[in-house]
Amino acid sequence: MRKKIIGFALCTMLSALCVPARAQQPVKIPRIGYVSTNDDSKNPGPFLEAFRRGLREVGYNEGENILVEYRFAEGNRKRIPEIVAELVQLKVDVLVAPVSPAIRAAKQATKTIPIVMVVSTDPVAAGFVESLARPGANITGLSLLTRDLSGKRLELFREAVPRLSIVGVLRDAQGPASATAFKDYEAAARALRIPLQSLEVRGPNPDLERAFQAAANGHISAIITMTNLVLSRSEKRIADLAVKNRMPSMFEASHYVDAGGLMSYASNDAESYRRAAVYVDKILKGAKPADLPVEQPMKFEFVINLKTAKALNLAIPQSVLFRADKVFK
Repeated sequence: MRKKIIGFALCTMLSALCVPARAQQPVKIPRIGYVSTNDDSKNPGPFLEAFRRGLREVGYNEGENILVEYRFAEGNRKRIPEIVAELVQLKVDVLVAPVSPAIRAAKQATKTIPIVMVVSTDPVAAGFVESLARPGANITGLSLLTRDLSGKRLELFREAVPRLSIVGVLRDAQGPASATAFKDYEAAARALRIPLQSLEVRGPNPDLERAFQAAANGHISAIITMTNLVLSRSEKRIADLAVKNRMPSMFEASHYVDAGGLMSYASNDAESYRRAAVYVDKILKGAKPADLPVEQPMKFEFVINLKTAKALNLAIPQSVLFRADKVFK
């Protein structure tokens, strides 16, 4: 009996010693790869900050319970496949790809790592997912519907600028979706009977001064800028050149209006980047990208900068101002 008691005590002691050992096993911290196309490490930008805020809102603190590997292309489209490949080699748990070139590179680089996208083009037409409801592979995320709003932008532009005649569309001719996007504007312009002219620049250092000079020589009265990797890094220059050349400007993202552009009509991009963190959280908790529907914006924002209107001696009709979601005075 005494031997049994001693044996039981020894087993109990050994079990007690083993429990702390098991408890001290390191907990795996998930690692996220984030491809930043326009920002750099010293200037993360509003969209990256929105993503970080989203992570905090769903309970993640960088360096504590999540690690984020940032890679910055700094506006150089050619670097994107290289940095995507680097993140895939690191075997990150989720890869966040916020623009079409990064999504395309990620799709080619991995069939297993979940990819969360934030995309301005139609992700089904682009071949990124099978459908919005059931993406079908390792990619899901958010579609900004930027390209679907071309007609509405022209319509609002004409209402806001009664003297609108020829509209120039400033675009990066080397952008992967530039030609298709311009055709969308052409179709909408024909329906609205607005003359349209393409103003092409080429990255990574677009000659914007030459483009605006060509616009002035061609009697273009207003400018629409197609957002992409190259032109997004020149938002302030574009806004300033538009004012300098006395041209009202319409944009596909509100951060151009923050920089001095006249107006924009678009989804709330920062909100979409914040929502991308929710997708990351769901995937880390076991959800499969193939089963997570692609999210689309619930509303769009019409933003007007009255300071810029004043600089252009442009009186925005009151009926248009009433429709604006945000007005900078």
